[in-house]
Amino acid sequence: MRVVFFGTPDFAVPTLNKLLAEPDFEVVGVVSQPDTRRGRGSQVSPPPVKSAAIAANPDLKIWQPERLKKDQQVLTELAALAADVFVVVAYGQILSRKILNMPQYGCINVHGSLLPKYRGAAPIQWAIADGESITGITTMQMDAGIDTGAMLLKQEIEILPEDNINSLSSKLANLGADLLIETLRNLNTITPAPQDDALSCYAPMIGRDDFALDWTQGAIALYNRIRAFYPNCYTDFRGQHLKITQTEVVTESGNLEDVGKVVEIRKGKGFTLQTGNGSLLIKELQPAGKKLQSGWDFVNGMRIAIGESFQ
Repeated sequence: MRVVFFGTPDFAVPTLNKLLAEPDFEVVGVVSQPDTRRGRGSQVSPPPVKSAAIAANPDLKIWQPERLKKDQQVLTELAALAADVFVVVAYGQILSRKILNMPQYGCINVHGSLLPKYRGAAPIQWAIADGESITGITTMQMDAGIDTGAMLLKQEIEILPEDNINSLSSKLANLGADLLIETLRNLNTITPAPQDDALSCYAPMIGRDDFALDWTQGAIALYNRIRAFYPNCYTDFRGQHLKITQTEVVTESGNLEDVGKVVEIRKGKGFTLQTGNGSLLIKELQPAGKKLQSGWDFVNGMRIAIGESFQ
C-alpha cells in the first residue's frame, strides 16, 4: 500500500516511524509544516516529522507548503504519486475536498481522543483539564468537517493522576501508531461508524489566557489545568510571573477569605495555597528567568510567610 504521510509535531513521529518500518506499506512522500524560527537567536528549526523522515530516509520526498490547498505545484505532485491512502496525524492545516479525494482510500486521521468527544486542535490538553479519567485514540475517515468523519477504530487509555500533557501525549502517540497500522491492514473489513454530533464537544487551540491561574477555582480544577498546560500555567507573586508546574490537592476546604493566600508551609515539600474549594500544595515551580525548583527551595529562598498572596 502506497502512503503519503501528513504530520508536523512530536505526536506524529511514532506513527511515521511505524509506517516506515512496516514492509506492507511504502511511504512515498511526507507533507509537513514549514520550518520555524525558535529559541535563542531565532534559529531555523525543522518540524519533528521532517527531522524523523530525513533520519529514516534522506531520499524521501518532503513538501512543506505554507498553504497546501493553494499550492498547485505540490497538489499536482501529490496527485501524480497515485497513493492508496493519505495518513494525517496532527498536520496543522485543513485539507481541501480535492486533497481528501485524491487517494483510493481517502485520508485516514489519527486523532488523540475518543470521538466524538474533543474534536479540534487540542484534545489531549482539554481532556486532562476537564478532569477526564479515560481518553484514547480514534482513527477516522476524514471529511470536509473538523474531526467529523466516520470513525474506524478506537482504543482507550486511562489518564493517571500523575499524567501531564507530556506523558499522556507520549502514550497516545505510541497507541495511535499501533492503531493506525491495524486500521490500514483492515480497511476493507472495517465498517465506518458515523459520529453522533449530539455527543460531541470541541477542544480549541490553547492560548496564553488559558495559562493564567485563577485561585477562586477549586483545587482539583487547578491541579488538572496545571497538568494539562504544563509547563506554562502561571500566577503573580510579589509583582513577578511565576510558573506553577507540579502540585498536589489537599482535601480540606479551608477559609474562603484566604483564597490565593499561603495557608501552610510543609517542611521538605513546599507551601499550600487556599483555592475556591480546597487547597493546593505547590511542589514545583519556575520563577521568571530562573530554573525549575522545588516548592520547598522556593520557600527557603524567598522566605515565604503564611498569609502572603498570589494573584
